[in-house]
Amino acid sequence: MTEEAANRKPLVAVMIPTYNEAENIAALVRAIRGLPLPAYDVHVVVADDSSPDGTGRIVEEMGRTDPNVHALIRSKRRGRGSGGIDGFKAALALGADDVIEMDGDFSHQPKYIPGLLDALAKHDMALGSRYIAGGKDANRGPHRRLITFCVRSFIRRLYKVPIRDVSSGFRAYRREVLEAVDLDDLISVGQSIVLEILRKVDLLGFSVVEVPIVFVDRTKGQTKLDFLALLETLLMALKFKKRYTPKTVPPVR
Repeated sequence: MTEEAANRKPLVAVMIPTYNEAENIAALVRAIRGLPLPAYDVHVVVADDSSPDGTGRIVEEMGRTDPNVHALIRSKRRGRGSGGIDGFKAALALGADDVIEMDGDFSHQPKYIPGLLDALAKHDMALGSRYIAGGKDANRGPHRRLITFCVRSFIRRLYKVPIRDVSSGFRAYRREVLEAVDLDDLISVGQSIVLEILRKVDLLGFSVVEVPIVFVDRTKGQTKLDFLALLETLLMALKFKKRYTPKTVPPVR
């Protein structure tokens, strides 16, 4: 091993799929890059779906002065799921040892990233959870809370997993998890990507731990989650149940 390799810091890539987040993205990237993580080489990868509001251009401009900020501007097969897949691939191509996945609207707060990384010391995947001790789903009305509870209960029973916040998109992965998941095999285009990956990670036998977070609804921009997206997610969850089984996805752990 060379001296350079021996002194290399673990590379962490924070991957953010975006669409029309110009009001949030610059502040979010700065907050991530300002985290006290001296033991890591922290990069930010923004996978933007050619946002009309110029989100991708903002990140490109930031990357001109900060080489650890990367803009991936996508024009084909756009959507939360495909954006996440392309973002994961870009993160792995950078040589990431660990990958953080989060939303671009500050509902996932950067201050929880160090805790997610700490959890990877003993687990393969860490999930920011609203529904364990210390976690909270803030600023949401009773109607949204009821919908979330019903969806969460349905998915937990469908997949028979002990994870309480199955739909959380604030996650940390070891590199080998994303490699084993086989990103090219994933079929999600939209929000269901988080359920598809969770299903495969569970069947592959990787260890998953929940880390408490406070989820805060966005204050700028518009949410991308509507009734049709929710219905599509539930239908895709049923599809994943049939597509991924212990026979088609044998455990590696």
